[in-house]
Amino acid sequence: MFTHILLGTNDIAKAKTFYDAIFAAAGGPAGMLTPDNKRVIYRHKGGTLILTVPINGAPACAANGGTVGLHLDSPEMVDAWWAAGQAAGGTACEDPPGVRPTFNMYLAYLRDPDGNKLCGTHPMG
Repeated sequence: MFTHILLGTNDIAKAKTFYDAIFAAAGGPAGMLTPDNKRVIYRHKGGTLILTVPINGAPACAANGGTVGLHLDSPEMVDAWWAAGQAAGGTACEDPPGVRPTFNMYLAYLRDPDGNKLCGTHPMG
């Protein structure tokens, strides 16, 4: 159903540093900057994530209540993704990585440098 996810950023270089780190931890490639240096494009396992400086010139802001979930291959990969995100300028949020029995999933949450909330997710069964 979804073709891509697009998130705004106020600092394309800082965003690329953060997302390159979490994509590497998830086994994905570094992002590709567009020629005008206003967007970074990530493609991995059939999904596309685009980071952009807002076209209208207004500051980017995080969605209140919004979360982007990323499917990861194992609990160990979730842990590596979470650690890499923090090392690259992200902030841990919610509970530490672990199994959420209600959903039978291993999860970890981060906020990127612009405040967008991400969830590294691995189904447990």
